[in-house]
Amino acid sequence: MRAAACRVGALAASLMLCVAPASAAVRIGRPAPPLLVRELRGGEFDLARERGRVVLVSFWATWCSPCHAEMPVLQAFYRRYHRRGVVLIAVSVDESASLARVRAALHGFTYPAALARVARQDGFGMPLAVPMTYVIDARGIVRERLLGGPSGVSLRQLRQAVLPLLPARR
Repeated sequence: MRAAACRVGALAASLMLCVAPASAAVRIGRPAPPLLVRELRGGEFDLARERGRVVLVSFWATWCSPCHAEMPVLQAFYRRYHRRGVVLIAVSVDESASLARVRAALHGFTYPAALARVARQDGFGMPLAVPMTYVIDARGIVRERLLGGPSGVSLRQLRQAVLPLLPARR
């Protein structure tokens, strides 16, 4: 019994060690961790290659109602500001076996998306909650972590966090 309790304790401790470094890697005001993942439409998203642009890394799930509520908001924001240098990657935390559900949920949205579980490099790790969106400036620094309420992230939140980071219009 005591040996089993030790094994369970050791397993719990090792799981915490696996989660803690990824969560600890994302700090406001610090460089963004690496993210290299195959997009659902076939391309590859590499956060390091996005320097010079403002990047939104949005974590979501098919089973999350606020995630679904914010998807049209993300779409509208992306369509409006993509030409000004805003990049968006929606990273689903669903299981790989749920790929069909993920694709169905994204029907009609034009922003790139990927599955976190198949990332080649993911320094963000699994988020503590979804929806969760990180705002990364053109120098690769994490500037904000946006947590949406029952309706997900709002246009107002996105504008406040992102617009000051964009170059002035000419």
